[in-house]
Amino acid sequence: MQDLIDAFIDYLTVECGLAKNTQLAYRSDMEKFAAHLARRGGRDPLRVTTSTVLAFLMNLKDRGYSVTSIARMLAAVKMFYRFLTLENIIQRNVTSVLESPRIWRTLPTVLSPAEVDLLIGAPDVKMPLGLRDKALLELLYATGMRASEVTALDVDSIHAEYGYLRCIGKGSKERLVPVGRAALELVHRYVREVRPLLLRGRTELALLLSRTGRRLTRETVWRVVERYARLAGIRKPISPHTLRHSFATHLLAGGADLRSVQEMLGHASVTTTQLYTHVDRDRLKEVHRRFHPRG
Repeated sequence: MQDLIDAFIDYLTVECGLAKNTQLAYRSDMEKFAAHLARRGGRDPLRVTTSTVLAFLMNLKDRGYSVTSIARMLAAVKMFYRFLTLENIIQRNVTSVLESPRIWRTLPTVLSPAEVDLLIGAPDVKMPLGLRDKALLELLYATGMRASEVTALDVDSIHAEYGYLRCIGKGSKERLVPVGRAALELVHRYVREVRPLLLRGRTELALLLSRTGRRLTRETVWRVVERYARLAGIRKPISPHTLRHSFATHLLAGGADLRSVQEMLGHASVTTTQLYTHVDRDRLKEVHRRFHPRG
């Protein structure tokens, strides 16, 4: 099995040109699969069945692996057996019929509108960094941007007169996202009152700055969100992505169409956006349970 894994990694390197970190991830995943085969009596990797692979996935689930990790390991196993087929080492790829385990997908944590108000109201705007943080939180919720996207904003990314901003998303794809009045007013106030203090005379294109006048990092955005969640008394696990989930869910709950939300989030496929309709469906079920006579 180890020789096959080595040959597979060589294929990923030479033929596919995958990055070093991706190669290491595939090797780690395949070694977990090899260990699973060893536990099943040294099963021949060239004679596995679909059931063997499914048993591997169920074992991962029972051991507490996340759905994302399980899906990634399945992708590694499927690519491995596709490689063996291409090299004529095996005649039939039994993994080709297996699909990613979406049925196990967990719904994202979403804040209620009241919790969003508590979170955004937590920073002390009398303090310079408090005003910056409030502008950051408003932007995250008003636009549904990822942490990496909000840190990539430059001053000229905001087009306040037209009510939108220019966002650079995954794959360097640009999209235009509407911004509400509350967020725009806070950003304008931050730019006027706080940003010059952080710059200390230096030149910097970034909109959101650290206390040292540099572009804000993703890690700082995470810390800001977590800090104010604690101050607001929100006990849910929360991250910048929670505000993105909340943005999408609240739009759909308010009657926005799926395609518009997809465009604002920058999703390549509407299937990804449909996750938020499931979140809202849970809310409808809860309303039915609480208020229907036979709920």
